[in-house]
Amino acid sequence: MPRKKYGMKFELLPRPTKDEDGKPLLYARPSIGFKYTTRRVDDYCVKNRGAYPGDLSRFLELFMEVAANLMSDGSRVETPFGSFAPKLKLNGDHSDPDKVKHSDVSLGGIEFIPSKRFEQELDKRIIYGFLKTKEVVERHPLTKPEELEEALQKSMKPGYATVKRFGYYSGLKEKTAARYLNKLCEGENPRLRRYKEGAAMHYKWAVDTQQ
Repeated sequence: MPRKKYGMKFELLPRPTKDEDGKPLLYARPSIGFKYTTRRVDDYCVKNRGAYPGDLSRFLELFMEVAANLMSDGSRVETPFGSFAPKLKLNGDHSDPDKVKHSDVSLGGIEFIPSKRFEQELDKRIIYGFLKTKEVVERHPLTKPEELEEALQKSMKPGYATVKRFGYYSGLKEKTAARYLNKLCEGENPRLRRYKEGAAMHYKWAVDTQQ
């Protein structure tokens, strides 16, 4: 059987859960080799779709401004490629709704749900299927302070970190990742503060201006 040469490249990584023999179960993710910036996508539209230079960039800037305005009252914005809606978070731990103040609620991010049409458009363009690039990618836990700091910064990009996300970037087990994040919430000048969101603990910068 000839060796496959084409398809979306993917790599396999171990999951925290294990099979009956104690081996980690696997999951697949794209083996990303390139990232398209807005400028590159704009150039592609000019060369392949008859668009004028800057058309896509201007549209995306306009859409971001208009969508943010429409969502500012809690509305969901639906598009051909998916829908956008604000996510809220309740700061601190609360059990009594009468004690929750307006100031206890803040923006927790933006939810994006891809449309079925968008998924179908992608699926029908993966004409060569998928191509495994390597054997299971080993995830070695990070130990150096600068490596853990980089993992923390990546985890905080959505505005907050979770144990699961930090564990993914750092390679640490769940308990170890939680212990590391909780340690950063301690002391007179903690770097992080934590609060519960649903069943998960969320971690934010203790000082909002910290990068």
